[in-house]
Amino acid sequence: MAKRDETPENKQGRVAQVRAAYSITKEVQPRIGLMLAGIFLAVIVVFVAVGFVLKNPVLWGVTGIPFAVLLTVIFFGRRVEKAAYSRLEGQLGAGANALSTLRKGWTVDPAVAVTRNQDVVHRVVGRPGIVLVAEGAPNRVGNLLANEKRKHARVAPDTPIYDVVVGDGEGQVPLRRLSGHVMKLPRNLRPAEVTEVLNRLKALSANRSQLPIPKGPLPRNAKLPPGASRPR
Repeated sequence: MAKRDETPENKQGRVAQVRAAYSITKEVQPRIGLMLAGIFLAVIVVFVAVGFVLKNPVLWGVTGIPFAVLLTVIFFGRRVEKAAYSRLEGQLGAGANALSTLRKGWTVDPAVAVTRNQDVVHRVVGRPGIVLVAEGAPNRVGNLLANEKRKHARVAPDTPIYDVVVGDGEGQVPLRRLSGHVMKLPRNLRPAEVTEVLNRLKALSANRSQLPIPKGPLPRNAKLPPGASRPR
């Protein structure tokens, strides 16, 4: 019996996703088509060469097709990811997009603090505890992070709080490695304790001014509502 997810509409949706991913990647890497074709042909050539040695190039050439497809798809996937992060780097809110890739068990609250200088702090809650992720000028985000750590420590005093600054400088975490860095933090809390922390943070979130966060990177000219958090 055919599966429901194999409908023509779903297949067309997947094709559209691949096309969109290719278009995004081509903007950053114009020669991506040649690179993919080169990898595919290189794998086939290797298999055919082995076939000549073993006196059966046709069989080995056909056998190499699925391997060529697999390696090409893997390469393409990595290039798509790299291109996506390249487009996000330097844009306000890029960290929230990167954190959205975290798996089940993590709660991400984007832009829990935003300044008029467009520095921003995102919050992640999971088994490690509370992770505050800052984006912005290195000479300013330190004060903003310290301010947010004090606020969160008052609400959840026994919960470990980590702070991360997104960037390529010393002591910072590159955007492309952000989600991996967060997932590698030590597991300090049990699932029930994570739920308790989330309940405690509801009171803190209720006292904040809500800033509407669009999907994708935040525009650089985003206007903040009155009462938006400022660094001390």
